[in-house]
Amino acid sequence: MTERLRRHRRTKIIATLGPASSTTEMIAQLFQAGADVFRLNFSHGSHEDHAQRIEMIRWVEKKFGRPIGILADVQGPKLRVGKFQSGRVQLQTGQPFILDMNPAPGDTRRVNLPHPEILEAAEIGATLLLDDGKLRLRVVRKRDDHLLTEILNGGVLSDRKGVNIPDVVLPIPALTAKDRADLDFVLPLGIDYIGLSFVQRAEDVAEAKKLADGRALVMAKLEKPQALDNLDAILALADAVMVARGDLGVELPPEDVPLAQKRIIRAAQQRGLPVVVATQMLESMISAPAPTRAEASDVATAVFDGADAVMLSAESAAGQYPREAVNMMDRIIARVERDEDWRSSVNAKRP
Repeated sequence: MTERLRRHRRTKIIATLGPASSTTEMIAQLFQAGADVFRLNFSHGSHEDHAQRIEMIRWVEKKFGRPIGILADVQGPKLRVGKFQSGRVQLQTGQPFILDMNPAPGDTRRVNLPHPEILEAAEIGATLLLDDGKLRLRVVRKRDDHLLTEILNGGVLSDRKGVNIPDVVLPIPALTAKDRADLDFVLPLGIDYIGLSFVQRAEDVAEAKKLADGRALVMAKLEKPQALDNLDAILALADAVMVARGDLGVELPPEDVPLAQKRIIRAAQQRGLPVVVATQMLESMISAPAPTRAEASDVATAVFDGADAVMLSAESAAGQYPREAVNMMDRIIARVERDEDWRSSVNAKRP
């Protein structure tokens, strides 16, 4: 059985576990389909949920006699607006809108922004992105307790949607109190990697490594453009890196994301660090049994670029076809790695 499960490929597959993949049977099926590492997403689920998943993974590992990696991905700081009186509002382009420290429910004129770090860091003229960039605001006036903005791109804004401020290093540590509690819980259970979100500076990585204290390796998730400005310093401390294209794509123009991906992979290769490419790789397979041609090409491009691993998120965690998604990724990788161009590229990159 061990021989049958031998991976005849260099590039690894990381599969996120969730509601669609949290039984021993399904984890075993995902492993047999090609998953090499399982990701625990600490943005969702309880400590008990994650402990059970670790126990299941180790049972599957013992059954098949092959090592399986575990990546504990902590949530990191989540910058969000507060709530609205009606749960959601329609913001009109060209209208003023205030972000303030008042915890009262918001309306079409204002909403709570419970992050003084953003109020402090935002300058007049700065752009704020709401709800993964669907809405755009420009700061026109700044006070100690609020920002007056102009709505550049309107739309529907609902409770607790995310806030991004491009091109600004926010004075916020990458590890929150929740992250520390999650790591205090999971590190003694035996994991291989910590996925560190919201990395902006090398100091963020150093803090996580101090907390890990050798019990797990630290994978820096590069999802902020500021991380690209500090890339060399971050790579000097990290044990591995992830190109987290979802959050990175909120603050970078879409046409810049592929270039950032190639730059990060190249820089990681030069240092001999493992590099993972993640987010929306086979997104359509959340609800369809086969990927789009563009998605297949995206996975292949990451492999050609030299990624050490590619990752499935909602496809394996909450999708209708988790086993098929892993199998498809396995097939794409295997096909690329049989190609002479890929072999020549790998040989050329060897020291």
